[in-house]
Amino acid sequence: MSILVWTYIIVGATFALYMSIAWMSRVKDTKGFYVAGGGVPPLANGMATAADWMSAASFISMAGIISFAGYGGAVYLMGWTGGFVLLALCLAPYLRKFGKFTVPDFVGDRYYSNTARIVALVCAIFASLTYVAGQMRGVGIVFSRFLEVDVNTGVIIGMAIVFFYAGLGGMKGITWTQVAQYCVLILAFLIPAVAISMKITGNPIPQLGFGSAITEGPHAGRFLLETLDHLHRDLGFSEYTSAFGAGNKSMLDVLAITMALMVGTAGLPHVIVRFYTVPTVRGARWSAGWALLFIAILYTAAPAVSVFARYNMIESISGVAYEQAPSWFKNWEKTGLLAWVDKTGDGIIQYRAGEAFKGKPEFIGEVGDWGQRMVKNPPTDTPNELYVDADIMVLANPEIANLPAWVVALIAAGALAAALSTASGLLLVIASSISHDLYYRVINRKATERQRLRLGRIMIGIAVVIAGYFGINPPGFVAQVVALAFGLAASSFFPILILGIFSKRVNREGAIAGMLSGIGFTIFYIVQTKFLGVAPWFMGISPEGIGAVGMCINFAVTFAVSHVTPPPPQEIRDLVESVRTPRGAGAAVDH
Repeated sequence: MSILVWTYIIVGATFALYMSIAWMSRVKDTKGFYVAGGGVPPLANGMATAADWMSAASFISMAGIISFAGYGGAVYLMGWTGGFVLLALCLAPYLRKFGKFTVPDFVGDRYYSNTARIVALVCAIFASLTYVAGQMRGVGIVFSRFLEVDVNTGVIIGMAIVFFYAGLGGMKGITWTQVAQYCVLILAFLIPAVAISMKITGNPIPQLGFGSAITEGPHAGRFLLETLDHLHRDLGFSEYTSAFGAGNKSMLDVLAITMALMVGTAGLPHVIVRFYTVPTVRGARWSAGWALLFIAILYTAAPAVSVFARYNMIESISGVAYEQAPSWFKNWEKTGLLAWVDKTGDGIIQYRAGEAFKGKPEFIGEVGDWGQRMVKNPPTDTPNELYVDADIMVLANPEIANLPAWVVALIAAGALAAALSTASGLLLVIASSISHDLYYRVINRKATERQRLRLGRIMIGIAVVIAGYFGINPPGFVAQVVALAFGLAASSFFPILILGIFSKRVNREGAIAGMLSGIGFTIFYIVQTKFLGVAPWFMGISPEGIGAVGMCINFAVTFAVSHVTPPPPQEIRDLVESVRTPRGAGAAVDH
């Protein structure tokens, strides 16, 4: 059977499974809608947390960026992995003991202020919308290739599916759907990785295979990473394993991005809320441990997948005549995420360092000589003739390696599972921020369960539409878009959460001023550098890493303002004392 038929079968079966779970888990009360009734077992919650955490950025884009950037691309791997450890150790059990539904709920009560609650709510919406836009782009990319529809149509299909099961089942439906989605995505990631590792190095363990020697072909006997360094030098790229040299990010920028991703992880509201779905504080700790294990399985395999994809791509198309280009090349060319322009007129695909042409490909007409697609933007004077979107590498990897059609379809299902699982969690954060934190806690304390559920589902619908727009018109690769969301979370939530738990002196005035200054600076810098064409002006730090600077501003402003304004009331200081020494077991105390 063809890839298309297998894709319809496997993706259709997984979608039917997700919707069946959502229908069976549909809820009628707000506790089930927001925190799944607080009764999810730690093992299942760990699996759901891993699926919630491993988005399209982890599944599709992280290995894609490492595939092109080499050592420098590992900043995403280091930042996200370290961030989850930070979350598990420093925040999860404490926030679970506090026992509230959402992060704005914690901020509002800990800082005894509805103003602080609303500021946290706005920050949560900004970060979540930015994050979910990256997931929608990932969904569009998968659909555009494997179901042979355009990216925009793919985004719209994804919007409809995620609205159905997020709106119907709330956190309860999302949790059990995410358990299924984790199983799908981890199998989809590992099966091709194991097969390709065996094919290239003879080692069935990908984590070991990418450090092994090549067994066949012209490079047989040479270590894979050594071969990639050699190929990169020949093509004019910086060495694959080099760091901080020419063509790579500076050490300061790498440090800033890593820090922003780490603390952004610990401040992401859709991950934090997962620790409210277990019955006890001890369950929250076990959930974090299980989640870290489940995440590590994919994250340790990602560098291997990136190396395999890079090696196979270079070997399969560099210097090959377009007429003899492999089928995967022609398939991905149809999506607009891969393009070739023949600068020399010889019909040979020349893949070298540098841009193939200015901007992204905008096709006009059909095909020209040698099947080349015509590009509106004139080519630059670089020798490179090939444009490859980094987001296609993981998805194209099984095709490049000539694996069976069902494996190619399986990785499509895995990518969709990763994107949709995270998107659903983010949409619930947006819905709960409006319906619970704003409407119920601030505007109408007498709102009924039915009114709050209805408003929550309406807000999910609105958020889906906004996220879909940005999925169709993304400001960067999936991982880059997601990195911006982490920067917003790092500059707004992390300092306030940490200080709210471990400092009895920080007050509402400091928290409000810190959040506004941190996220304000970060948004200002991102808008300037991403949308207004301004070069990174703060010590050369890229917009993906500026959240680390925003975090420092937040900490500084919070401390300064808190120490020139009155301390919190005694009952708040007593609350902090009780929250930061959580019991190892037992029911959470709801203050």
